Amino acid sequence: MIIQLALDRMNMKEAIEMARTVESSIDWIEVGTSLIKEFGTTSIKKMKNQFPDKKIVADMKTMDNAAYEMDLCFQEGADVATVMGAAPDVTIQKCLEKASEYKGQIMIDLLNVSDSRFEQLQIYNQAVFCEHVSKDSQEIAEHVVAKMRKQDGLIRAVAGGITLASLPEMIRQGPDVIIIGSAITKAKDPAEAARLFKETINMVKGVNEV
Repeated sequence: MIIQLALDRMNMKEAIEMARTVESSIDWIEVGTSLIKEFGTTSIKKMKNQFPDKKIVADMKTMDNAAYEMDLCFQEGADVATVMGAAPDVTIQKCLEKASEYKGQIMIDLLNVSDSRFEQLQIYNQAVFCEHVSKDSQEIAEHVVAKMRKQDGLIRAVAGGITLASLPEMIRQGPDVIIIGSAITKAKDPAEAARLFKETINMVKGVNEV
């Protein structure tokens, strides 16, 4: 199970320092939408240069103009880029084509995607599918976490409001990628928080496999 660290609402120096602090406990590093919007796609390159052995996720949240945006992030060193599941099929298809061209990967963000649309999206089974509770939703309702829709054969991710308390339930839902942001980055001791996330994942997985 992969831990993806989501980095948002900070400057690039802080983001790099945070990733360095928790590096041993995380697998993928997400250059969040806020970083890309504030500092441009060079933020992707800066993160990749600092962590060449980590997968770098560019959270582009592409809705249109797919070829241009995918070129931008993959040329800067992204390994994974995100597109919204609500985007037109032609946009998602173009993202997947560009990912293949750069030997990268696409993550489809299922934020506000209906069950019927989710079914339609399953033809893109080479992508990672991310169930996502938005930041705005988290701010108006405490303890809101994503619920994963059951579908075998897909690579699944989950994001939004995940804490150590909610982590065991998330693990039982069986995601391949768990995306964690504030529970690590806002912790008093981010390195210890990241270590506990990794330890809990290993422990719960071990119990479930017995």
